[in-house]
Amino acid sequence: MAAESIENVFAKAIGREQEAYRFYEDVAKKSSDPNVRETFQRLAAEERDHERLLWKSKGDATLNLEFTAPYDLKVAETEEMPELSSDMKPADAIRWAMKKELQSAEFYRGLAKASSDDAVRSAYENLANMELGHKHILELLFVDKGYPEVW
Repeated sequence: MAAESIENVFAKAIGREQEAYRFYEDVAKKSSDPNVRETFQRLAAEERDHERLLWKSKGDATLNLEFTAPYDLKVAETEEMPELSSDMKPADAIRWAMKKELQSAEFYRGLAKASSDDAVRSAYENLANMELGHKHILELLFVDKGYPEVW
């Protein structure tokens, strides 16, 4: 198997950001709860911003795309992933989203571990950190709302 190029890493990451954007937008449009709708619209906007950043980084090799892993609250790891539905409660919507971001981070970590090329491994590790940043924001939102029993 041929070594993966940085170009392929960015193409894969951009595709995942586009997919996440479309998904979050779709959930926002279908949700009957205004808080869930707002949360998913915010998530969609963040995914779109990250997609733009990745396009910019892909087109300019001099840009240093570096994300630092935030302090991990590990909230997503303790929560069950709820069933996705258009009438889910805000806490469930956030719980679902933070689990998805954790899955994305784990996906990129796995690719980083499998890579023998230092530049590709570093790119994947940075993408994992970017996803952990999304997870962190969602975990803070989840905790700030006082956990689901308050919702």
